[in-house]
Amino acid sequence: MAETEGSIVELADLLRQPEDLDKISFLKSEFTRKKVAVDRQLKLGLRDQLEVTQNGITSISDGQRTVNQIKEEMMKIDKLCAEAQNMIRDFPNINLVSQVHRNFTQVEAMKANIESFDLRLKDLEQLLREDDQDMENQPNILKVHYELTQLRDVRDDAMDQIKRASDTSLEGHLQDYFTRLDDVIEWFNDHIGTACMNLIPLVQAGNKGMVVRLALIIEEEEKSDNKVKALQDAQREYKDLASRFKSMTNGPKQLRGYKEKFLTAIEFYAQPQFEKADERFLEEPDKLANILKWYFNDLFVVKAGMTSLMPKKWKIFKTYTDIYHKMMHDWLIKNIDNPELSPPHMLSIIDWSEQYYAKMIKLGWEPTDLQPHVLDNREVELIREYRQLIVQSVDEWMDRMFAADKKSFLERKPDTLDNNENGYFRTKTLGDMWRMLKEQTAVAGDSGRADVAEGVFDAMFRALKSRQNMWQKMVDEEAQRYLSPSRDSTTDQEGMQVFQDWLVAIANDQIACIDDNEAAGQLSYLTRFTRDFTPLATPKYLTQHANAELDALRDGFVDLGTHCITLFVTLIFTVDFRTTLPDFFTPKWYSEYAMKRITTTFDDYLADYSKVLHPSLLDILVEELADHLLAAYLSSVRNKHARFRRNEPFTDKFKDDILTAFDFFQSLPAKPDLAGLVNVDFANIKGKWKVVNHMVRLLEAEKGGVAGVYEEFKRENWDLGLGWVEAVLRARDDFEKAMLSGVKAKAGEMHVERGPETIMSKVK
Repeated sequence: MAETEGSIVELADLLRQPEDLDKISFLKSEFTRKKVAVDRQLKLGLRDQLEVTQNGITSISDGQRTVNQIKEEMMKIDKLCAEAQNMIRDFPNINLVSQVHRNFTQVEAMKANIESFDLRLKDLEQLLREDDQDMENQPNILKVHYELTQLRDVRDDAMDQIKRASDTSLEGHLQDYFTRLDDVIEWFNDHIGTACMNLIPLVQAGNKGMVVRLALIIEEEEKSDNKVKALQDAQREYKDLASRFKSMTNGPKQLRGYKEKFLTAIEFYAQPQFEKADERFLEEPDKLANILKWYFNDLFVVKAGMTSLMPKKWKIFKTYTDIYHKMMHDWLIKNIDNPELSPPHMLSIIDWSEQYYAKMIKLGWEPTDLQPHVLDNREVELIREYRQLIVQSVDEWMDRMFAADKKSFLERKPDTLDNNENGYFRTKTLGDMWRMLKEQTAVAGDSGRADVAEGVFDAMFRALKSRQNMWQKMVDEEAQRYLSPSRDSTTDQEGMQVFQDWLVAIANDQIACIDDNEAAGQLSYLTRFTRDFTPLATPKYLTQHANAELDALRDGFVDLGTHCITLFVTLIFTVDFRTTLPDFFTPKWYSEYAMKRITTTFDDYLADYSKVLHPSLLDILVEELADHLLAAYLSSVRNKHARFRRNEPFTDKFKDDILTAFDFFQSLPAKPDLAGLVNVDFANIKGKWKVVNHMVRLLEAEKGGVAGVYEEFKRENWDLGLGWVEAVLRARDDFEKAMLSGVKAKAGEMHVERGPETIMSKVK
């Protein structure tokens, strides 16, 4: 069950998006290839294991047979000895004299060895001093080893005898006597260790004699350790019988482990080079092949120069290869499991696997000879992790940059906005964001795999959309400080200008993302981004996914930029005109010039922001000002005390307001501050303001003709709200419910086709 769940989770990771279903054929072929490779390795491994098992069983059987034969022979010898005692007269006396003689001889030999022990030890110390002066050759090393082995045997025999003696009081004294031997052994071991650690340099230097002497010593020690192991096994299996044969207790008593130390020295020699490789790899991940060049050089030296100098049974080239391969495996796995590993480093390791096996084949090793697999067959997983590393890096960068923008936006500190080369307001992180996306696109492209690159591009699309949404949410939340009905005049003024500056900067950013000026040779950020990633993706991905994402992003940039300008204008009407709009259509309206004050305020804003706002947004700003003004003007019919009396010149006042507004918008292109910057579609503005005429007709029409005026109004503006019409009618001083009933009846009879929204959709 756990394996099934794990497979489902892994499959879910591979198929996160609907478009990932297109990769099923690729994944199927990839997994099939991996399965074939694993099956092949399993078959080879099973065959080798069967051979090893069969050979082991045969060896055990042969060994058991040999042990039984030895046991039988020893029992025969024991029987013959017992029978001989009965066959020979005075055998006990002869045997006793023989034992006394043998013991006497051993005592004399032990006495001579102990008396000469100190002198022989001094000779060894002198030989070691001489070798200290020539560590590359160590001419005395064989003699030192031979003599040292003899002294070790003397000490072991002496300590063994004192332990078996009835009086062990001199054991401590004897141990003190042999203390110097341990120092000399340590000295000798240092020489052996130095030679082992410099084995490859010795071969490279052509010092074959030193290598052969070292091999002879290690081989001799290996034989000695094998004898000790055999003796220990015999004593453990046949303790009573072995104790009766004194010759079995002669010689070395302990394992010295020189062969194991020799193998360990191979690792110790390579370890510092792997540590240096760590440092260089951290700085130059793209030069991994050059960093690990020493690895193959060492193995080549062993194959070409060391094999003939070592015992054949050691299979020294195989031994070196196995040790080095395990260290390479461990080093690579350690790096890929490092949570701080960057995408370039991950990619370098993934690419290295194929190069590694190609180089090992040149040295004579097939991939099946090298176990475990240098990357544990984790290439597919690593590629997925490589993609995720890039995605994670993109997300982290985007989060950090937006956090910096958010902090600057909310704090409203001076100098938190930039000006581009044209003087337009811009946020400080926009260029950094697109530069980061370009760099990460290059990193994804370095993988050489379209699936990796496309996964990264999907993450970039999501990140850009998320950034758009976060900006819109943040400006909306901040705008509520000024648009909320509970606001006060102090809140209206605090930081509003800086907030408007930010709205302009954010809007400019969106235009910079999509505005291509081919005449000037300037491409937008989005166009450059598209050119960067297009060669790295498959045609299918581009046509079925990327193009739609790009269109959505482009629309999102336009929508966010327009939304910021709309908020900018909304703030003007909510804050700047909070005392002006309530006067429309009230008695005060006739004596005031509210429309002129509004257009003058418009003029001030355009003069202030025309130089820092992108020209394409300046046109949108003018259009939004016109639409907001018209919508606010029409909505003012709901003002408290709004009333149209028959004896008052309200039609003339309507005309005066309209002409004032028209004069302002029509004169904008000719203003010095706006010359060449704004392109006003005055005909469009004028056409929208025709609804004022319909409003006036609703106010002027005879009671019986109101329904007809409404019908005409409704057919030209399908989204005309009945609530607003009611408000207009109720503002007439001669309002009667019959007028409203007639309009409602007409509305029930009419069927109007829906079309594009008109200005009436914005009228409350």
